[in-house]
Amino acid sequence: MTGVIIAIPEPRATALAEELELEGVRVIAVLSPDAAIASHLGDADTLLAPAVRAFLTPDLIAACDRSGVRIVPLGDGDRRLLGRYGLSAALSAEASGWEVAAALTAEAPVAVRPVSSASTSRILALWGPHGAPGRSTLAIQLAVELARSGRRTALVDADTVAPSLALLLGLSDDAPGIAAACRRAELGGLDSNELTRLATTLETSAGAVEVLGGINRPGRWPELSAARLRATLQACREWMQETVVDIAGTLDADDEATFDLAGPRRHAATTTTLREADTVIAVTTADPLGISRFLRDHAELRDLIGPTPITVVANQVRPGPLGIDARGQIRRTLERFAGIADVTFLPYDRRAADAALLHARPMSDVTPRSALVAAVRRLAGSLAPAPNSAAPEPAPARAIGGSWRGSFRVARSPR
Repeated sequence: MTGVIIAIPEPRATALAEELELEGVRVIAVLSPDAAIASHLGDADTLLAPAVRAFLTPDLIAACDRSGVRIVPLGDGDRRLLGRYGLSAALSAEASGWEVAAALTAEAPVAVRPVSSASTSRILALWGPHGAPGRSTLAIQLAVELARSGRRTALVDADTVAPSLALLLGLSDDAPGIAAACRRAELGGLDSNELTRLATTLETSAGAVEVLGGINRPGRWPELSAARLRATLQACREWMQETVVDIAGTLDADDEATFDLAGPRRHAATTTTLREADTVIAVTTADPLGISRFLRDHAELRDLIGPTPITVVANQVRPGPLGIDARGQIRRTLERFAGIADVTFLPYDRRAADAALLHARPMSDVTPRSALVAAVRRLAGSLAPAPNSAAPEPAPARAIGGSWRGSFRVARSPR
């Protein structure tokens, strides 16, 4: 007889347990999704679990694998998340006992097909801590390089603190942009045709990039609410193959301490984009202050997005702030204090950045031979996962302890 643990919210959990007992299924335990599930897996064959990121963590998946426990997700499942873990398609949250029993006895459950860039659209979030790490500049050039590869690409400014894409590209900041798209999404009228109407087409040397500019005043941040922006990003998946989203660096943790729990969140656009993204490109400046800020926020970022892959980019790499072996010092520090072993380095190219600002154009249009342009092109190529393969599970972040400053050693000047 199949032994089942039910870990879905009440009152459905108890009702489902009674229905499964009538179907001859042995219910070992009915637990809250917040309970310590791993300690109850010993006698179970199957775990009925909510198909949400907060529950389906890498630790729980690993514990079920060690115990030989099959996971059957229930509810409106995140297909990208289920595909990443190779889980079967989620059953309805209100599935009756006989439906669940039939799924339990199925010999070959149909797994969700893993997401790959060759057949589906993607949302790439550009995040980085405060201190101008170069998020917006990198977002622009990354969108251009993705368009160069033949992918239909959109560039979205969801920064509610310092939106800048329109100014950097010489576009009008009075264009409808992301705020108008969010309003249309709330009314249920946002589709690919409407997004094309609201966007501004940027013609580049690599092809056209559709741009949804940001809000023209930071005080308009309530227009980019979580529900609105989530619906807009889902519409972008149908609209474009690649959607590059520039967001602010502040996460939403401080807002949760306010008394107005039902009100809008100041940084909801940032957290919503991070949760919806298929890949997060986390940008840090290559200097002691930038690395310090990045390390402080990285653990919170990982807790927020769960198993979503993170590509760490060290921008503006130069020997000045760190000495001769700047790359080696950055790599050792990130690996020691955050468990980050894979880092992409972008060189410091002030000439290319100044030319892009002067002409209000992407760097590849005005300085095509720049070393920075070449590095971003390699980054864009590395972001494409292998066809028909799930995204790799990220390495767990290690706790940050002690002082990291000792990891940076300034090189002696040559005599």
